Amino acid sequence: MQLHISPSMRSITISSSNSNGGFIDLMKIKVAARHISYRTLFHTILILAFLLPFVFILTALVTLEGVNNCSSFDCLGRRLGPRLLGRVDDSGQRLVKDFHKILNQVNTEEIPNGLKLPESFSQLVAEMKSNQYDAKTFALTLRAMMEKFEREIRESKFAELMNKHFTASSIPKGIHCLSLRLTDEYSSNAHARRQLPAPELLPLLSDNSYHHFILSTDNILAASVVVTSTVASSLRPEKIVFHVITDKKTYAGMHSWFALNSVSPAIIEVKGVHQFEWLTRENVPVLEAVESHNSIRNYYHGNHVAGANLSDTTPRMFASKLQARSPKYISLLNHLRIYLPELFPNLDKVVFLDDDVVIQRDLSPLWDIDLKGKVNGAVETCRGEDEWVMSKRFKNYFNFSHPLIANNLDSEECAWAYGMNVFDLHTWRKTSIRETYHSWLRENLKSNLTMWKLGTLPPALIAFKGHVHAIDPEWHMLGLGYQNKTDIESVKRAAVIHYNGQSKPWLPIGFEHLRPFWTKYVNYSNDFVRNCHIMET
Repeated sequence: MQLHISPSMRSITISSSNSNGGFIDLMKIKVAARHISYRTLFHTILILAFLLPFVFILTALVTLEGVNNCSSFDCLGRRLGPRLLGRVDDSGQRLVKDFHKILNQVNTEEIPNGLKLPESFSQLVAEMKSNQYDAKTFALTLRAMMEKFEREIRESKFAELMNKHFTASSIPKGIHCLSLRLTDEYSSNAHARRQLPAPELLPLLSDNSYHHFILSTDNILAASVVVTSTVASSLRPEKIVFHVITDKKTYAGMHSWFALNSVSPAIIEVKGVHQFEWLTRENVPVLEAVESHNSIRNYYHGNHVAGANLSDTTPRMFASKLQARSPKYISLLNHLRIYLPELFPNLDKVVFLDDDVVIQRDLSPLWDIDLKGKVNGAVETCRGEDEWVMSKRFKNYFNFSHPLIANNLDSEECAWAYGMNVFDLHTWRKTSIRETYHSWLRENLKSNLTMWKLGTLPPALIAFKGHVHAIDPEWHMLGLGYQNKTDIESVKRAAVIHYNGQSKPWLPIGFEHLRPFWTKYVNYSNDFVRNCHIMET
């Protein structure tokens, strides 16, 4: 393209080269001197020199894009004008608005009964093409598919929770095998029946200068881990006395284990509940009722889904309800801790441990804690970063719509944890804690368990009210059986780690990255453990 100005400045010619090497005049402008000044002419030339290349480029772009079906500038203007003026085609926006309108309409309509739904999105697209669905039919089918998948996911989640509950309530084959083999060993091996502790050590069982631990369980493997980890972590294991309490059916196996596997220099005593003269029906009438009451047994052993409206229940709420229906909550072993002052009348201070804990640090400083006249040294569970484990207040355990609960308790009062507790039995004997525990259990039975659902902690929260001294949280870390997001560094720092919850480390549903803290204290070289294939998959 060339711009030619005549010598007289009276005409301007714009030319373009052709295929023969010549030039074709595209535009010729004649200028009359008497009408246009040189300055105006100069400005006109500058404007043309700027606009014409721009027009040429736009024309070329339109040609390359295949939209130059017309050759006139009028056609080009109709195409480019709105863009140059900032106006764009709003057909896309109208399409979105129409689609939103259809979605809102479909959201309020009932899905037809018997509507056949595709099994996948690709099948939906294929049917849409073959049947030529309109937008409304497509949206309605898509909504029905999503609701169907949501129902299936929800049902699968509840089924998973039920299976997890049954797994948590069952006894693994290996642990059952261990109990049977050790029970048989008790009857055939005199060494397995040897007295625990040795006769010369019996006076130490009531010596308050020693550190007395109490463990109540029917799980032999779990008991071995608690005792082994406590002794291994102690700076003075020779000052440790362990009192292991179990039920009648497990007594022989539990005794065999500790008779054949010494924890020296620590001292150990194994007793069955049947060996405590104080544990009579007259002294524990409420617990007798709990274990024998048909409606209570049906609640803990019956159909956990019957009568439950799953459509109005979240998976988290359902999981909590299932946990509250664990059969262990009507076991005498689980309630025994409320009778410690009577079961050990000569002891002044003890540490009570659950069977799902691991000891990682010397616990002797617990005996030096000043409980300031309180009975129970425990970790509070309402102060912490973990919203699931460390946010428990009374409202999490009690039904405050019940008048007795609402009139006697504060819903915002901080809860505390069972599992690792320092008990001052001397001070305890001066209180009415046991009587308060019994009376509230009795009221809950009368109300058909409408005051609380969750095991032994709720009545203990009431009975120990005003008798609890908060201790440092690093003594007792909870939640390793609830969730798999537990901070590993915090686990390593804690003195006692607690696998409270369903995912016990000896179960297949235990969290893999948290299990090694427990399995490191399992003696896999032991013949009984090896022959029962403990923890093998």
